[in-house]
Amino acid sequence: MDVRVPRLAEGVESATVANILVSPGDLIQKNQVILELETEKAVGPIPSPASGKVTTVHVKPGEEVAVGQVLLSVAEEGAGGKNAPAATREQRTGEKKATPQIARQPEKPSVPKESYHYRYDSTSGLAPPASPSVRKIARDLGIDLTRVRGTERGGRIIVEDLKAYIQDLQQSARGPEPEAEKTPKATPKAVDFSQWGEIEKKPLTTIRRTIGQRMYESWSTIPHVTQLEQVDITHVTRLRKEYGPSFEKKGKHLTLTPFVLRAVVAALKKYPIFNSSLEESTGQIVYKKYYHIGVAVDTEAGLIVPVLRDVDKKGLADLSAELNDLVERTRKRKVSLEELQGGSFTISNQGGIGGGHFTPIINKPEVAVLGIGRSSLKPVVNDGKIDARAMLPLCLSYDHRVMDGADAVRFILEVIGMLEKFPEQELKG
Repeated sequence: MDVRVPRLAEGVESATVANILVSPGDLIQKNQVILELETEKAVGPIPSPASGKVTTVHVKPGEEVAVGQVLLSVAEEGAGGKNAPAATREQRTGEKKATPQIARQPEKPSVPKESYHYRYDSTSGLAPPASPSVRKIARDLGIDLTRVRGTERGGRIIVEDLKAYIQDLQQSARGPEPEAEKTPKATPKAVDFSQWGEIEKKPLTTIRRTIGQRMYESWSTIPHVTQLEQVDITHVTRLRKEYGPSFEKKGKHLTLTPFVLRAVVAALKKYPIFNSSLEESTGQIVYKKYYHIGVAVDTEAGLIVPVLRDVDKKGLADLSAELNDLVERTRKRKVSLEELQGGSFTISNQGGIGGGHFTPIINKPEVAVLGIGRSSLKPVVNDGKIDARAMLPLCLSYDHRVMDGADAVRFILEVIGMLEKFPEQELKG
């Protein structure tokens, strides 16, 4: 029996082998976790569909795999022997049957056959490995990915490969350039840093590459503006000290973030443009009637943003408990892919590690993100007197295509007003 990569989630067609938990010769039980796959920013366990003995492990850690690809082979309990059915013997001895190939779509007549001679050869009939975003670009442009040569590990296709393919088609359509018009292509030259001293090289992890790709896409396609303010949270600090012990008795740690979540939702309801997304293909703004707030979590693997659902329907106690659980599971890489999707607004809190004002990058396709720094005592003039007040940095980055600076000021002032006069009744429920 071959164990294959299952359908992981909607739109997810590939993953990276994170951990292999069994070896050839191991006896395993049905539903036992045999390996872990990393998809986007989530790590998911893959259970064995049957009990038996592991005969072959076909993959290795760090390898990119596609949905349907064979991960390992297992001899099921009770299978085998000279009198075993032929199909079972073939599975045990590793003999391969002819696998029907998935029919490829015919080339469009507008694409000259001589323009690109590469053809992806798949013995399993699966599509070439590529991220969902790359597949979408290919679909939109009518590109057959089996004609594109992938340059990443395992033949994975990236955006640069699509560009190279298109350039090749354009060149083929124009015909060969005259010798005098040909210009040599500039090839980036790697810098040899070892000439100045000892160095060490480490490859980018899958999650680091994913973060980098998304941040580049967001920064290069969204005109960012950041509104910097500070809020007096002396009142909130007093509420945390007063009601914190009662929360602890219930096993719920009362942090600043639930207060900010409640204030943000109040502002989103008053200014719904910040709870929207820009549908670039149609030029329409999609207003969301739900309030699913992403909370950026600092993990050893990188920044991960799980999503708290329906924040507007939950009180501080429930938000505190759910937030603590979500953050803990995120740091252990135990959140599911579904828990990382569907956010309508994001909060990034650097206060825990001592950060101040900063310029957070929008979590596309959202249109805004609120950054929070570390609170500190500062002298503030109140009624002609100087008082020491706990001041919290706030940083609101927004998509200038969707809203203007005046909108951002009104939104952040709404958040400030809610925090400075937070209703104490919400902690008594």
